[in-house]
Amino acid sequence: MHGSKWEPLAMSKENTIVARRLPDGSLVQVLPDGTTRPFPPDETNWAALRAMTDEEIEAAALADPDNPPLTPERQAHLRPVPQVKVMRRALHLTQEEFAARFCIPLGTLRDWEQGKSEPDQAARAYLAVIARDPEAVRRALDAAPRP
Repeated sequence: MHGSKWEPLAMSKENTIVARRLPDGSLVQVLPDGTTRPFPPDETNWAALRAMTDEEIEAAALADPDNPPLTPERQAHLRPVPQVKVMRRALHLTQEEFAARFCIPLGTLRDWEQGKSEPDQAARAYLAVIARDPEAVRRALDAAPRP
């Protein structure tokens, strides 16, 4: 927090956690040197949470300083999540993997996901095809000659 206005941290290697899902479904943290380590065990008391009343849940949510209520003023400052990010996550791909698999420049993909730019009409059509049948697009690209 800076002053009275909430400001997000700038993403950097120091404050970004990279995770990878293993074939068995577990998540591991990817360390800067490329090695991995398991995340600590979940110590959440799920039974206590499930036992909370609606009123207790509401009070706990309102008391959470990291997640203030969504007021119309706060909502006006939110940007919608670009659909390309939702699609990429649904495919369980990193930005680098998605960009490489579908021949999209990584910087362009990042700009779309961060809302810095939007896909043009041709890119939106291509993304719609990827969303409909990503494996068909992958096969077509694999069969196409590369420049």
